[in-house]
Amino acid sequence: MSALFTPLTMVPETLQDVAHMRAALALAARGVGNTWPNPSVGCVIVKNGAVVGRGWTAPGGRPHAEAEALRRAGEAARGATVYVTLEPCCHWGRTPPCTDALIAAGVARVVVALRDPDPRVDGAGLGRLAAAGVALTVGVLEAEARSVNEGFLKRLARNLPMLTLKLATTLDGRIATRSGESQWITGPAARRAAHVLRGRHDAVLVGSGTVLADDPELSCRIAGYAPVPTVRVVADARLRTPPEARLFRGGGPVWIATRPGHSGASLEALRRVGAELIEVPPAAGPGLDVPALLRALAARGLTRVLSEGGAALAAGLLRAGLVDRLAWFHAPAVMGGDGRPAADALALVLLEAMPRYRRTGLTALGPDLLSEYVSLAAPHEDPA
Repeated sequence: MSALFTPLTMVPETLQDVAHMRAALALAARGVGNTWPNPSVGCVIVKNGAVVGRGWTAPGGRPHAEAEALRRAGEAARGATVYVTLEPCCHWGRTPPCTDALIAAGVARVVVALRDPDPRVDGAGLGRLAAAGVALTVGVLEAEARSVNEGFLKRLARNLPMLTLKLATTLDGRIATRSGESQWITGPAARRAAHVLRGRHDAVLVGSGTVLADDPELSCRIAGYAPVPTVRVVADARLRTPPEARLFRGGGPVWIATRPGHSGASLEALRRVGAELIEVPPAAGPGLDVPALLRALAARGLTRVLSEGGAALAAGLLRAGLVDRLAWFHAPAVMGGDGRPAADALALVLLEAMPRYRRTGLTALGPDLLSEYVSLAAPHEDPA
């Protein structure tokens, strides 16, 4: 524990603490995919056994959960216990520090699920509360809090966003016929679930081949579900994305990641329709350096990225060990060996080199099935 606060301020957790923190985590989950570059935080304020205020990080990251919960609690916050899923911030940004707001409100105790590893906070928020005489309990449902903010934590620790690879295939792993026909392999219920996935990620990433073949919009088209427009990212080493693509008519940012050296006219044509161009080094073979691409996205604040293929991009992500989660939609059909695979060749020689995953969910969606997995290459918690 940080030297910024002493064990004398620490209070053991209770069963009530666990119950109220679980409610705060449910509030935090509401903001996932809509608060980047900020984490999604939930806050519950309790006095005399009753909830007097609650809040979660607003779309775009402001106001913070604590500020909203304090606003709703008003004078009832004095002497209350505050449950918050991430250590309150103690630095000035676009809003004042949450620690100062909690102290000014006169709260008696703060229960925190997870210490914030952001170097601007990292124990200093707890230290400021302790110095003001606020009792602290830290680590209640910490694993669940890590799961909610997996992308935020990975960006801080590794300069990478959390990446989910979404695949929609036949039972034998095919995404299109040999002629390229792919719409639609799965049914309406599965496609709606795919839109929910988009809404729970900051950005959707595809290769330029997918744009040329399917002309997708890549937006979350569930009314009211994603108040912050999903960023659409195209990995396009050869700059093949046409300015008339539906991407540019769907609303929200479009980022084109490409190698250096394209003509000014090609770049300007895409800028005119609203694209932001991101230069990324080329890979040793075809395409872009995939780790460098994800680092560039993290540098722009993205914490959660959903990749929807195609096969070359999926293989590149898998080869580089960058797929944290898999969301695999299976249609009850078989296409055969001449269909196009979900991922291009990984050039594996040994079975032990295969990327391996642990299943965390299995959901029937009409005739289709959604299987969800987490990578075994790094520790993960089950989704909150």
